[in-house]
Amino acid sequence: MTRKKQIILPFVILLVGILIAVLFISMKKPPEEKAEVDNTPIVSVEKIIVSPMTLDVQSYGIVTPKYETEMVAQVSGQIVELSPLFVPGGFVKKGQLLARIDPSDYEANLIDAEANMASARASLEQEEAQGKVAQSEWETITNASPSELSLRKPQLAQELAKVKAAKASVLRAKRNLERTEIRAPYDAMVESRNIGLGSFVSVTFNVGKLLGTSVAEIRLPVADNQFQFLDKGLVNADVVLKGTYAGENTQWNAKIARSEGVIDSNSRMSYLVAEITDPYVLEAKNNKTPIRFGSYVNASILGVSLAEAAIVPRHLVQNNQVPILDEESKLHYATVTIVRQNGNDVIISQGLNSGDRLIVSALDYPIDGMKLALATDESGLNSDDTKIAGKVVLDDSDVRED
Repeated sequence: MTRKKQIILPFVILLVGILIAVLFISMKKPPEEKAEVDNTPIVSVEKIIVSPMTLDVQSYGIVTPKYETEMVAQVSGQIVELSPLFVPGGFVKKGQLLARIDPSDYEANLIDAEANMASARASLEQEEAQGKVAQSEWETITNASPSELSLRKPQLAQELAKVKAAKASVLRAKRNLERTEIRAPYDAMVESRNIGLGSFVSVTFNVGKLLGTSVAEIRLPVADNQFQFLDKGLVNADVVLKGTYAGENTQWNAKIARSEGVIDSNSRMSYLVAEITDPYVLEAKNNKTPIRFGSYVNASILGVSLAEAAIVPRHLVQNNQVPILDEESKLHYATVTIVRQNGNDVIISQGLNSGDRLIVSALDYPIDGMKLALATDESGLNSDDTKIAGKVVLDDSDVRED
């Protein structure tokens, strides 16, 4: 009996163990199913805007008058009259009297020269009469020929020379008398005056300086590699000048008048000269803002025009390719033609179309043709409704400035 129990007991224990194991297995909860994870890279995009564009070249310069003159005395004497406008900052018209030197001595010189000329003319007339008498006397003589001296021709030539010399003295005296009046050679602004009423000036004494107000010039340095963006005919190219007047930002329109034609040996820059007419708005009857001599201005020279161009951040361009999200939400590298680098941006003329979605977020392992997904913000708008080229595009009809 005991032997029979020893044989049956292990089988009972094994069976109980199996039952317990089955019980525990049946009580175990099945593992929860995990949601499938989408590992598609998420990117942000910006819509490309392609539009006509005019390239410009940036420069700078100082506004200066096209004409400026150091006024000097051409005769000596005492200043007896000064124009009230002949002061620094005063505006004068062409031909306007600025100062007068005492003309008394020069009037006397003119009278003396005119008297000498009258005397010379009288002597000439007398000599002409004597020459006619001598000619008549020799005509009665038939057996000899008269000499030049007998006909008094040398004496006549001498008196004629005296008349010419007297006439030159009169012209010189008149010119010196006119020079006692110092007049403006053109419409101008007075920069400085170095004389006062009653002061004595000598010949070549600097009496003051005038700045022409009809035209102002600005010398604009331009690097040689920037000329490719300017039209072949530089003359009359439009220039926009930006500066300040009375504390406010202001802009003026100017034109390129000429190129100086040489490269500066120090700066290695070429210089274009822009002109602006009537800088102090003295002639125009409008509300234009004056531009003062000595002002510092930034200049934008308008150059060649592109029929289609887009602006893209420079860091997104690699080997003349930019990443685009195509219609199938796949990565596509578009080959582009770069016209110009402009700071942190590049200007592209070919390879992009309006509405293309430019990928602006970084990709760890980009592969052409890989599947991508758009990032969606809390408002439910896709990130492709974002900015490019300084614009924010919400839809096809709503555009606002960034």
